[in-house]
Amino acid sequence: MPQRFLTSVLLVLTLVAQATAGPIERIEPPFWWQGFKHTELQLMAHGDDIGTFDVSIDHSGVSLQRVDRVDSENYLFLYLNIDAAAKPGKFDIVFEKDGTRVTHTYELREKNNDPGHARGFTPADAIYLITPDRFANGDLSNDTIEGLGDALDRADDFGRHGGDLTGIENSLNYIANMGFTAIWLNPILENAMPRLSYHGYATTNFYKVDARFGSNEQYREFVSKAKSKGIGVVMDMIINHTGSEHWWMDDLPATDWLNLPEARTTTSHARTTNQDPYASEYDKAAHADGWFADTMPDLNQRNPLIADYLTQNAIWWIEYLGLSGIRMDTHPYPDKHYMTEWARRIMQEYPDFNLTGEEWTGNPVIVSYWQRGKQNHDGYVSHMPSMLDFPIQIALREVLTAEEPKWGSVWTPVYEMLGNDLLYPDSDNLVIFPDNHDMSRIYTQVSEDYDLFRMAIAYYVTMRGTPAFYYGTEVLMSHPGTDSHGAIREEFPGGWGDHKKNALTGQGLTDKEKNAQTFMREILNWRKDKSVIHSGKLMQFTPIGNVYAYFRYDDTDTVMVVFNRDIEPVSLDMARFEERLGDSTSAEDVISGKRFNIESSITLEPRSVMILELN
Repeated sequence: MPQRFLTSVLLVLTLVAQATAGPIERIEPPFWWQGFKHTELQLMAHGDDIGTFDVSIDHSGVSLQRVDRVDSENYLFLYLNIDAAAKPGKFDIVFEKDGTRVTHTYELREKNNDPGHARGFTPADAIYLITPDRFANGDLSNDTIEGLGDALDRADDFGRHGGDLTGIENSLNYIANMGFTAIWLNPILENAMPRLSYHGYATTNFYKVDARFGSNEQYREFVSKAKSKGIGVVMDMIINHTGSEHWWMDDLPATDWLNLPEARTTTSHARTTNQDPYASEYDKAAHADGWFADTMPDLNQRNPLIADYLTQNAIWWIEYLGLSGIRMDTHPYPDKHYMTEWARRIMQEYPDFNLTGEEWTGNPVIVSYWQRGKQNHDGYVSHMPSMLDFPIQIALREVLTAEEPKWGSVWTPVYEMLGNDLLYPDSDNLVIFPDNHDMSRIYTQVSEDYDLFRMAIAYYVTMRGTPAFYYGTEVLMSHPGTDSHGAIREEFPGGWGDHKKNALTGQGLTDKEKNAQTFMREILNWRKDKSVIHSGKLMQFTPIGNVYAYFRYDDTDTVMVVFNRDIEPVSLDMARFEERLGDSTSAEDVISGKRFNIESSITLEPRSVMILELN
């Protein structure tokens, strides 16, 4: 074969290799959509020496606005403008340096303009909170994945147990039949941590579902199937910190990518510094910049590159999946000014979406600071539509577990806390809950007292706001004698083939567990169609002794909810409630089905609750 021909072949092979191999390891987001109001798109390119390359793009409606080079030469941040005329489709991003030419094909999709694609949860919903690793194992083949540590170990409360998206998907009929209309999943993005990866709060890849739960496409299919059954999906997100095994930790893009990268000082958890008019700058930084743990590096959202990255990630998942909401973990810990921009950008693109934030405090002054529409003393403007209502949760727990007070009513804490709703710009858009994945289950909180459990569930089903219940609450899951998170996040009965109890079928459940399940199913399904509970007004009456009553009402319906925590029957004089009873002379209890004449008085059974629909 002539030498000239061999030389030509080698040259062609070399050019092909340059065009297809090159230094590109990843570009994030992996694809994007045309049609957003915010037309700027950041692309983070990563690969050996990619920061030393020049870049060009040739696609109608897409222009390269600028290129940001950072401390590490293995990253390059591209800012594109995608105007309204940009056509969906694939185009090449060309990287060139010293005769080397590398192309990366990028895809621009068309944004979904269906109004229901990303419509947020509302007070008409009831949310079912699930820790995916502990709910149901529907796919045994992904229990242990090569390359991911923390292998399956069901004997370890803090190990992986194998629950996955398939298991939850297989249970959608059960969840829908229980009366739930939304599912909040604890984080399911990749957690390639060597230990304690099951809970999901140390993300190691912001664009990839952990393979032990499933895949990105499977997550998308799960959301679609849930929607077909009238169930929206709320995604748990964390932008305060990442996992120490995140792929970028060995080569950070910039020296200020993290807060305190060398010191790794633990956060002070002094969240009051966000609102305290007397707080020192030292204390503010000690809270916001400190790390949750050595395995959870604290992200610096004051760096505009990581800020854009995190905001786009949220928008990417909303659009890709068609979510019904985001629950933001540790909401007051990231940079507060970034957090309001994060929420603003999301609500700009999805005005009917919903976001709720975690601010764990019993003080409504602190929680209300973060809600959209609040006129704050320091001028801080938030764009978060909703917050988790920890103050009500803490107050009701005190009511249900307290001894008889020396004066006043045992119900006074929750009565007075509800009176603080004047602090919130939109108290109806708070998420209320008896417990969650980080605190003792409600049945444990009330020392496994079934009567108190029923009072708690009835309260959250009928109170203003959107109720959320932790998986297994309906079958009295409990963990007496310990508050270990591993025990709180116990396997859901029936989620594994070797369980003797099965909440999905009722097999092996005790009579009390079956009764609790039936109780919750009936009142949750009753709630589904009750606009008076979703959006009606609220009026409460001063509690007297062990009795407390409030009303939900609108122009057509009135519901009276009345509690008796006394160990004796109580005769309740109805004349006191005349302004809400109006001309009604009878009522039916949603729980028992009994009818009552309410013209004079009714008898409240010991340690009971009634949900009375007035006639």
